[in-house]
Amino acid sequence: MFFYLSKILWFILQPSSAVLILLLVGTAMLWSRWARAGRRIVLLAGILLLVIGISPAGHALILPLEERFSRADLTGNVPVDGIIVLGGVQNMSVSGSRNVITLNEAGERLVEAAALARRYPNAKIMLTGESSSFLKAKESEAEGAADLLQSLGIRPDRFVLETRAKNTFQNAQYSAELMGEDKDQRWLLITSASHMPRAIGVFRMAGVKVEPWPVDYRTRGKTDIWLFFHRPSEGWRRMDLATREWVGLLVYWLTGRTQVPFPAPEQKQL
Repeated sequence: MFFYLSKILWFILQPSSAVLILLLVGTAMLWSRWARAGRRIVLLAGILLLVIGISPAGHALILPLEERFSRADLTGNVPVDGIIVLGGVQNMSVSGSRNVITLNEAGERLVEAAALARRYPNAKIMLTGESSSFLKAKESEAEGAADLLQSLGIRPDRFVLETRAKNTFQNAQYSAELMGEDKDQRWLLITSASHMPRAIGVFRMAGVKVEPWPVDYRTRGKTDIWLFFHRPSEGWRRMDLATREWVGLLVYWLTGRTQVPFPAPEQKQL
């Protein structure tokens, strides 16, 4: 229920949808006795579309998320026992229709997984995720990821497939169940940099000791706080993505899925 409710509410409340609804409401009011107020609402919606679309607002929201966790230190002699790869990297509807593995812009998660798997040939590879869509796909994301990694030369006996999770909280819960006593081993967690704080939070709650390996960065660093977008559509995509993570962090904290509102490296937990 939480999964479906979150999808519906987010579709309505995400910034791009909210401004579109505002624009439609204002336009409808133009043919009523509240036409003056309607013109003001339409003007406000137009200003928001332009300002958020080209201003660095999306960068300002996503930068604290991407800067929160650095990659784990792999320079020592401590072996990596396992690699966890979160789903959300495939377009499941296209993959199912065309019978091919179709990666989206988060596909770097699997690229890094393959690189780390070769670097640590004895490490287990936990692939977690069913599908984040409403409709059940023919094949889970975890199974599709395993097929791709196997085609890249990774031995299939190294895979641990978690095929039920439909969100980040379930990724952690179901993965922890499959790990059993291995939860105390050294696990690297691969997910998008902006998603890492929320992912770290739920895996900690599940009792899994994970070290971050963020990928799929959308910014070059703090200098992008002044960078304007040259396409308004990109500015809005960034705003929606960043807002989704901040709202997700808040909701996960309020519902007891994470211990703190903004998970951080252990030495500076807030």
